[in-house]
Amino acid sequence: MADFRLVAEPRTEFGKGSARRTRRAGRVPAVMYGHGQDVVHLSLPAREFAAALRNGGTNVLLTVVLDGKEQLALTKAVQRDPLTRVHEHVDLLVVRRGELTTVDVPVIIVGDPAPDTISNHQLNTVSLEADATNLPESIEVDITGRTAGNGITAGELPLPAGATLLTDPEALVIGFLGAPTAAQLEEELAEAEAEAGIERDESDADGDVVGEPSDQGGGESIEAADSDES
Repeated sequence: MADFRLVAEPRTEFGKGSARRTRRAGRVPAVMYGHGQDVVHLSLPAREFAAALRNGGTNVLLTVVLDGKEQLALTKAVQRDPLTRVHEHVDLLVVRRGELTTVDVPVIIVGDPAPDTISNHQLNTVSLEADATNLPESIEVDITGRTAGNGITAGELPLPAGATLLTDPEALVIGFLGAPTAAQLEEELAEAEAEAGIERDESDADGDVVGEPSDQGGGESIEAADSDES
């Protein structure tokens, strides 16, 4: 697991106005807590923090340098603007080497199931307990050749060495279904239309054209005009 070193600055002003000024200065407001110590208010360099998340994942281990002292910390909560995707606030949990901690780890699917089989991702993350300095970024699951009914439970996931699964091992993580045939899709559509009270128009289905061609009316007008002129 990569360890990213970020130089933090203390924060002495609080509130929305102060947070906006901090972000405009290219930094992210943050708090750091854990191991019985008082909550520390600080800010992190925005660009370096974004790079750490991008390369280390959501459970990235940070070495936070504040007032010349180094402290290991994990990201526990990250607030982002839904439109700009700017990091607005970060919660950091103080950890120590060799200490066990609980994290939610993303499950990543690789490969393709058997033909005519559809995968259904039931759980996007699973909870693990692992060494704070050796947390996995994700868990990859190869679904190559999997067939309908051959699902994967949490207990079947390949866990990294030293990690303990906290999610129910019987919980279904990825299910597999047989792809519906054209006849099944047509039947489901007909049932849905019937429930909604929609009746199919047979003439529309056959491609019949309703009404007379518009150019006939135009021809009658021209003949009438010619007779007047004569």
